[in-house]
Amino acid sequence: MSLRHHEIAEANHRILNPFTESKLDLLGELCRLRAGMRQLDLACGKGEMLARWSSTYGITGVGVDLSDYFLLAAERRAAELRVADRLTFVSGDAGAHVAEEGAFDVVSCIGATWIGGGLAGTLDLMKRALAPDGLLLVGEPYWIDEPPAEAVEALGAPDSVSLSGTLERFEAAGCELIEMVHADHDSWDRYVAAQWRTIADWLRANSGDPEAQAMRDFAEQSRKSYMAYGRRYFGWGVFMLRVV
Repeated sequence: MSLRHHEIAEANHRILNPFTESKLDLLGELCRLRAGMRQLDLACGKGEMLARWSSTYGITGVGVDLSDYFLLAAERRAAELRVADRLTFVSGDAGAHVAEEGAFDVVSCIGATWIGGGLAGTLDLMKRALAPDGLLLVGEPYWIDEPPAEAVEALGAPDSVSLSGTLERFEAAGCELIEMVHADHDSWDRYVAAQWRTIADWLRANSGDPEAQAMRDFAEQSRKSYMAYGRRYFGWGVFMLRVV
């Protein structure tokens, strides 16, 4: 799925992951944020995490994302919450972003560990910008139960492992898991099914668009794979880590 397809499918999403606003708020509480702390959010999407946490806790931050469309939404959200002066949004490849070393109390990459070629590589990228005793926040999928081969293929997740396997990957990367907040069925439904509705509405208004067939195919495949396998086998969570 191309970046443009994501921009179409998630046009009406505020949070670009299977996370509700209440779960995002809970994660902020668990981080024990306070005014003056700095956060770097790699692949920040529409910047909801930074804007919301800056408004609630007074943090400052930097968000990096490839999509200028999403970043425009992030800037608008920051202005809406009156925190635009505390946040900077940078257009570019988050995996290639050069951040000030050791300068951030929180470094996050929520649902985009492809930026570093996988979980281990992304954690290495994140560590460079992390202050001593800072927190890493990484959003990552995992298998709830052992999936059949057709589920792995349908969901396009050949590199995913179990929850215990994910923990082993954290430990192998020199990180200690200290907290986590997981998506549930309701938050998954709202993330995935809302894409179907958005795509359906977009197709009605843009039936002649060159991307129409690709979006139609994506929605059909998404419905089938989620109903058959995703809701049963696929989990997702945000994991809070410290560097050992």
